[in-house]
Amino acid sequence: MSPVRILGIVLLVVGIVVLYFGWQASEAVMEQAHEALTGRYTDETMWYFIGGGVAVVAGLLLTLFGARR
Repeated sequence: MSPVRILGIVLLVVGIVVLYFGWQASEAVMEQAHEALTGRYTDETMWYFIGGGVAVVAGLLLTLFGARR
């Protein structure tokens, strides 16, 4: 297995973990109150979702298409 694919798998796993933390943060009482008052999540929670999503997509692309010969 090539190092690029290993990096892709690592990014995929890290992205899933970060998305899980974002989901946990969005379920917190203070986060729900903030969303109810403002209609959006806090910046910290949004960065979890954005960062996790980018890591998952990058990891998936590297795993599927990385280092083809």
